[in-house]
Amino acid sequence: MHLAFLVTERQFDEIVGRIKAEELPYWADPRRSQPGRINHHDGGRGVYFSDPNTDVGWEIITRPYGSGPDETSSRG
Repeated sequence: MHLAFLVTERQFDEIVGRIKAEELPYWADPRRSQPGRINHHDGGRGVYFSDPNTDVGWEIITRPYGSGPDETSSRG
């Protein structure tokens, strides 16, 4: 299970900055096969990370799903 949030480009940068500052692992995909990377689905940016205190996963994206060109054919 994970929760997804649509954020602005600025918010994305701030959140990813905090993730990196806390040295939390993050991935470009929900299957965790692309560690330390972000995705560019729908012409935006997205990243997955886990809450270190619970089993909840988080996703932040800067473009809604299906809103723009997608560089990959799947979401992972």
